[in-house]
Amino acid sequence: MSRIAIEGIAKSFGRHRVLDGVTLDIPSGSLTVLCGPPQAGKSVLLRLLVGLETLDAGRITIDGQDLAALTPAQRSIGYVPQSFALLPQMSVFDNIAYPLRMQKSPNDEIRRRVGEAAAVLRIGGLLEKRPDQLSGGEKQRVAIARGMLKQATVFVLDDPLVGLDFKLREALMDDLKDMRVALGATFVYATSDSLEALAMADRLAVLDAGRLIADDGPDQVYHAPPHLRAAELIGFPRCNLVAGRAGGGRCATALGMVRLEGEGEVVLAIRPEQIRFTDVQSGGLHGVGHVALIENLGADSVVHLDVHEIRLVAIPTTESVAGLDVGDEVAFAIDPASLSVFGAASGVRLMQGASS
Repeated sequence: MSRIAIEGIAKSFGRHRVLDGVTLDIPSGSLTVLCGPPQAGKSVLLRLLVGLETLDAGRITIDGQDLAALTPAQRSIGYVPQSFALLPQMSVFDNIAYPLRMQKSPNDEIRRRVGEAAAVLRIGGLLEKRPDQLSGGEKQRVAIARGMLKQATVFVLDDPLVGLDFKLREALMDDLKDMRVALGATFVYATSDSLEALAMADRLAVLDAGRLIADDGPDQVYHAPPHLRAAELIGFPRCNLVAGRAGGGRCATALGMVRLEGEGEVVLAIRPEQIRFTDVQSGGLHGVGHVALIENLGADSVVHLDVHEIRLVAIPTTESVAGLDVGDEVAFAIDPASLSVFGAASGVRLMQGASS
């Protein structure tokens, strides 16, 4: 297991700054997930770590060793790229074995380790096939198996489950977590899917427009995001954002008035599960909305409410959704203590909660 220290790194392509002063500590043995929208800089950061791109500024070390002096082959890093990058002329067995052959591993060790990886990823029956005979999900598993076979203390996975159906992604998430434990290695994993990130991460780092805007445990990032964009990007359905103006110890919003210290324009972030359907309208944020859409997700229902030209998304209790239909009026309330409050201009977190 290895600790990775990323210190003030920057990278530009022409005039486009892709990474802008990112500093991130990746604990030894962790499964650290980089999450953010497309073009946030996730893949470029991983390519810098692997050595496929060079830094403009800053440095990256593994256990104190500066990677700038090492070629990609010299870095003790296994890599699963976003594209499958399988060699079409080779069998699945030879594709998986390729990094071991580059390390000049003995043939019996190659057979053993390829067999073990194939068993974990359930591709043992594919070893004699070529890549053009595989489905997309099978190619993904082969690419993961190949990336995990390098003798390494760090493994880098760039959105390895993108494009797969939910059931296959769910199975592979479990496989990858098991493999990390078995290998005793540090994993750095990139994804644009915030639910995947929350399910996978020991540590969650959120990138947006080349900047690091959150870095903490997944529960902390979800419940107490340090930046407005982190609140927007992490979680599904997405956080509700309501504008407010604070002054004189109060904050006025379209949903009502709450007690709030400070002055100026703010944004209140409200998670969908924090909106309760209730007839009790005693202080805090509350109102009556019209049901615009109901999405049945099985165990939960997502209800979209139109309130004063605001669209709120709620995940109410099962009992409160029973009999509800599009066009119905429904009363709701939000506990002010559950709010996250951000500066409207800066996006920086100001406080957790308010008073009714």
